This record gives sequence, C-alpha cells and structure tokens, in this order.
Amino acid sequence: METGRDLVKIKLVKDKPPFKVAIPIYDNGAAVQNRFGGDSIELNALELSIYDMLMGCETLKDWENHRLGCDWFMKFNPKAYMVLLD
Repeated sequence: METGRDLVKIKLVKDKPPFKVAIPIYDNGAAVQNRFGGDSIELNALELSIYDMLMGCETLKDWENHRLGCDWFMKFNPKAYMVLLD
C-alpha cells in the first residue's frame, strides 16, 4: 500500500510554498495563536499563507498537502511548527 509520503516528491524550498497547487501569498504577516494551548508566534507573509493553507487542508482532509506544509515548517521554521502544529 502506498502512503502519502511515497506519492509526494516535492523539494522543499525556503521561499516557496510546498504545495502541489499554487496558493495566494499575503502581503503581510501576523501573530497566530495556537488553537489548543493559546501560545502565539509571529509569522511572515509566506509562513502565514502556508499556515492558512494547512488549516484548510486539515478541514478538507487533504493529508498529502497538509504533510507538505508541516514538513516545510519543520525544516524552515521549527519554532513555529512546535508552537502551532506539534
């Protein structure tokens, strides 16, 4: 049985969204609060765009793109990953 990791072969690049589809990039970043614990962290415009896409992927159960976004945060902003997604 193939898993999402077997199917996705996208190189993570710091200044680009990791998803298989294009997403709009916000003009500004913002502080984001963890929806469970309440901790918050400041995200730049790209990070905020990726985070919002992640939340949408979670709602739609698009686990392939969700994993790509999580992997991107783990690699390029591990602190934000730990505060918001872990």
